[in-house]
Amino acid sequence: MSNGELLNIEPLELKFAFELKKQISCSLQLSNKTDAYVAFKVKTTNPKKYCVRPNTGIVLPRSTCDVMVTMQAQREAPTDMQCKDKFLLQSVKTFDGASPKDITAEMFNKEAGHVVEESKLRVLYLPPQQPPSPVPEGSEEGSSPRGSVSENGNGNGSDFTQVARGFTERPEAQEKSSEARALISRLTEEKNNAIEQNSKLRQELDLLKRESNKSRGGVSYVIVVLIGLLGIIMGYLLKKT
Repeated sequence: MSNGELLNIEPLELKFAFELKKQISCSLQLSNKTDAYVAFKVKTTNPKKYCVRPNTGIVLPRSTCDVMVTMQAQREAPTDMQCKDKFLLQSVKTFDGASPKDITAEMFNKEAGHVVEESKLRVLYLPPQQPPSPVPEGSEEGSSPRGSVSENGNGNGSDFTQVARGFTERPEAQEKSSEARALISRLTEEKNNAIEQNSKLRQELDLLKRESNKSRGGVSYVIVVLIGLLGIIMGYLLKKT
């Protein structure tokens, strides 16, 4: 297969990234390197399978024309991804100032004495293109998807700091934090009060001991009761904190 002298065709193969149940298109560029008006016509061995736009036209001198070929959605994949379909592009010189409406089937009739150049194009099926890897949400434009992870698998410290800040700034977190601080403050105050009361009770106990030793030389019933109360209070406070 070689390009004709009238039109240069690129590419010489129709390549389709084959996918089931999906229309696929590829394009051809026709270049007219001459000073003549050139008419062209595109034929295929399987016209029901393909749509060619435009399938006929005029390429002006020293200009180009793009042809789009669309393959209809296929329900089955061909064996070994091989396609036997062929395309034929015919080109012929026409009169100056010709337009697509001037094109007739007779212009491409070799038996009528017209000089018709022909180029055969084959069809190739390619595997579908793989989609790009998704970019993680929150990553900056242009950054690598792995930019937030270091080589040893540990997360970036600044990223974790931002996440932690996001949690602490939430209303629920602030409310819970306020409640925790209030509870700690109340328990601390109660603990300090308990220590103060304990100190007072010890002073009173020491005083009673001294008075009891002076009077009887032993421990009175009141001292025993106070010691018991002191133990109950301390146990309660320690259990509560």
